[in-house]
Amino acid sequence: MFDGRLSRSTLFATVLFALALVGGVLAVRQDPAFGQELLASFRDQVAGEILSDQSWILFLKIFLNNLVACIALFVGGATFGVLPLLVLASNGLVIGGVLETIRGDVGTTFVLAAILPHGVLEIPAFLVSAGLGLLLAEALGRELLQGEGDAAGEARGQGRRFVRYVVPFVAVAAAVEAFITPHIIQLMS
Repeated sequence: MFDGRLSRSTLFATVLFALALVGGVLAVRQDPAFGQELLASFRDQVAGEILSDQSWILFLKIFLNNLVACIALFVGGATFGVLPLLVLASNGLVIGGVLETIRGDVGTTFVLAAILPHGVLEIPAFLVSAGLGLLLAEALGRELLQGEGDAAGEARGQGRRFVRYVVPFVAVAAAVEAFITPHIIQLMS
């Protein structure tokens, strides 16, 4: 599944995401009001809409939302990597801030129980998508700037990897998030 290039690009995406996540945590620790604003925005835009749905509708919404995000990370590589890097950094910042705010209210155990079951699949899917997007950016740069390679051909190959590995991870993560995570949250409440 992973060759050296994909491993390196995914590792780079992981480090950027982790740094942004830590940045979000630190920003909330510095200014708790910032965390409350992030949480209110998250509740208004995401949680309020999806959490009232039946589990199978919730699954479809989560799956499609996460699939679109992963596609944007991959295809966004055509922006010479700018879009995947911005999406990773902004999502890391927001997720870190929201998690820190929630952790302050309900504790670390609750946050881990609510995130880990689906996050162990969902987050790697996002990071691999970003890694594939960065490889697309690299191929595009080689072709346009150095006149070497075939960016379209490489994109097709990376697209097959995306369909083979990312899509199933996103589907299973959405199923866990829709059918299992709500019960875990209810047990923890």
